Amino acid sequence: MADIELLNYLESYLTENRRERFRKVLAQRTKHFTVATEDVYQLHNTSAVIRSCDIFGIQEVNIVEEINSKRIDREIAMGAQKWVDLNRYNTVNSCIQNLKNKGYQIVATSPHVDGYDLVDFDITKKSCFFFGRETEGLSQQVIDEADTFIKIPMFGFTESLNISVSAAIILQHVTSKLRKSNLNWQLTEAELIEKRFDWIKKTIKNYDAIVERYKSQA
Repeated sequence: MADIELLNYLESYLTENRRERFRKVLAQRTKHFTVATEDVYQLHNTSAVIRSCDIFGIQEVNIVEEINSKRIDREIAMGAQKWVDLNRYNTVNSCIQNLKNKGYQIVATSPHVDGYDLVDFDITKKSCFFFGRETEGLSQQVIDEADTFIKIPMFGFTESLNISVSAAIILQHVTSKLRKSNLNWQLTEAELIEKRFDWIKKTIKNYDAIVERYKSQA
């Protein structure tokens, strides 16, 4: 109860428009799907994927930096990294094992491996969509560990799409189907409260001082 009272107190520092915006966005957030990028070299590609995740309501992004380690490009991500949770890993193995422990199936996205066409993908299972490096694609380890495969049908001479374009196409499709389904895809009440605290902390100045003042008056 005390946490809820503190949350309401902190939200009083926000404008009504900001409070309503948070509620609307959080109502559309999901952890039913997540995304993982594996050693993407071009900084703008990872940043663009994060931006797409924010747009389509994906709350968590997993970034494997076994070879390439760079900061997120704020200009391209357009602030999305502020609202999306970034989980960073030094190895693809630790990323995969953590995701599987959370109940996700590993979905390898590749035009070169037989798998489901995007339109036929089963959305009922919690899934993490893995996207690989620009030139080599996904590592053999991800291919070997994958529970299933997915590809975007292509009919031209070009055999692959840019990683950020592929992510946007896949996420738009699966999240649209998800929201039309009867699945329990939204954040839990505890997750919603956690994100409200997190987003407030990232929004208001002197957050820690305000919390201390509230506790001293309680």
